[in-house]
Amino acid sequence: MDKLNKNESHTMEQEYPWLKSYPKFVSHTIDEKKYSSLIDILDKAVIDYSNLPAIENMGKSITYKQLGEYSDAFAWWLQNKTNLKAGDRVAIQLPNIIQFPIAVFGILKAGMIVVNVNPLYTSDEMKHQFTDLDVKALLILENFGFNLEKIVSETPVETVILASLGDMLGMIKGTIVNFVVRKIKKLVPSYSLPKAIPFGDTIHIKNKPSAINYKLSDVAFLQYTGGTTGVPKGVTLTHGNICANMAQVDAWVGSLFTLGKEVVITALPMYHIFSLTANCILSIHLGAKNKLITNPRDMKAYLAELRKEKFSFITGVNTLYNLMMNHPDFKTVDFSGLKLALAGGMALQDVVAKRWKEATGKPIIEAYGLSETSPGASVNPIDGSHRIGTIGLPLSSTIFKFFDDNGQEVPFGEPGEIAIKGPQVMPGYWQHPDETAKVFNGDYFLTGDIGVMDKDGFTRIIDRKKEMVVVSGFNVFPNEIEKTIAEHPGVLEVGVRGVPDEKTTEAVSAFIVKKDPNLTEQSIRDFLKDKLTPYKVPKHIQFRDELPKSNVGKILRRLLE
Repeated sequence: MDKLNKNESHTMEQEYPWLKSYPKFVSHTIDEKKYSSLIDILDKAVIDYSNLPAIENMGKSITYKQLGEYSDAFAWWLQNKTNLKAGDRVAIQLPNIIQFPIAVFGILKAGMIVVNVNPLYTSDEMKHQFTDLDVKALLILENFGFNLEKIVSETPVETVILASLGDMLGMIKGTIVNFVVRKIKKLVPSYSLPKAIPFGDTIHIKNKPSAINYKLSDVAFLQYTGGTTGVPKGVTLTHGNICANMAQVDAWVGSLFTLGKEVVITALPMYHIFSLTANCILSIHLGAKNKLITNPRDMKAYLAELRKEKFSFITGVNTLYNLMMNHPDFKTVDFSGLKLALAGGMALQDVVAKRWKEATGKPIIEAYGLSETSPGASVNPIDGSHRIGTIGLPLSSTIFKFFDDNGQEVPFGEPGEIAIKGPQVMPGYWQHPDETAKVFNGDYFLTGDIGVMDKDGFTRIIDRKKEMVVVSGFNVFPNEIEKTIAEHPGVLEVGVRGVPDEKTTEAVSAFIVKKDPNLTEQSIRDFLKDKLTPYKVPKHIQFRDELPKSNVGKILRRLLE
């Protein structure tokens, strides 16, 4: 969508109902060429915020100037000390530590493509991803070296760089941290990777790399995902995709943030697209201090970190916000500086949103996106007009349509598969044209999510298309059941899925983690009696100590059993 005059804008508001609900300061469209590349974003930050803290982890921080120098050094090393060439894929298999953003921008400065890898992958999963994407080099945390040893000879990986948790923490603290991790906690199983290079050796020569003249169409990231078809593959995200998403964020937040003054909390792993964009890249764009939380599962330590200084921006998924509020130390955290709490990655349950607002005085703003959309596609307004239970409005320069099972567009107000068009939408899956063709209807990316848009342009996600449960011909959506069960005061977490049933084809099965140890199956059924029609009430209710979750804490329904 190009820049519009007033008459064109009025016409568009009739065609695209969400535009009339935009806050006044939000433009309908963005300049898709506002930033020339991701390197442009970092270089500007290094100049504007040179001596300000950029990244902090475990009490150690580096400045924007140092981030620029370290990423330059890493890029130079890749260009001059390896056989790698521009366009090669370099994988990063790290948790949230300082080395991560250094490596991301170093790889990009070297003219190469970043492949993000979940550190918890099994050796078989690593082998498949490295082979599928033809990964030539890998930066991996030593804790996972034992898995790499098993398969590295069967992959295209030629260069291995080993990082440790203490690499960037200074001589004394780094030595102590590494000793504790290796010898006391024994978190580094033995391995043999004799040709591996220590990360420190890649950044000690402070040379400038050969400059790369990027085009917005050049590939920046390959995010591995099952996507909407379930086949693991690499989502191709260009510099233009991510830069467009940054411009969309600029438009959406207006003057909310003060450049060079914000503190960002990053608990979600940056190898996931949500945190990669919303935390890693956005924090640099804002000149913020990005506080990396390496292990948010240690909730006591995580909350202790939040108490150290006021913070202004935090991201999370429903389960993380829920766990935070259910920890006794939550009430000791000062939220007076918080400007934006952003939720994504999975549906934000109404009960969690309401409890957070009551506890902190600030709302959680729910957003929506996928790896294929960089990820931001829609978000609730930040001016107080947000609507709980919705994913907000399509971002500037973004169009939503809704399609039926036959690929025909349904009218606004009727449920359909959400389809997205915008500059943040991927060009396709890496070397999988057949899979790419399956997820596009013309120029519109098919998300696999069923949603409905109201007359004001706010969209409500009903559920994943493939996770819908059909009970005696009736469609049952797990999201609805989960949200209702989560309102029971004795429930900590809940996941719902369909299971085969001889009489009804499928039946609803609920898996619950107790908050109240005295919670019973009957109390759940009594609670649901007046809230759900009988065919929606779970036929099976099972209690679990924990539920299977993804790397960002999203409950994995397919693994519930």
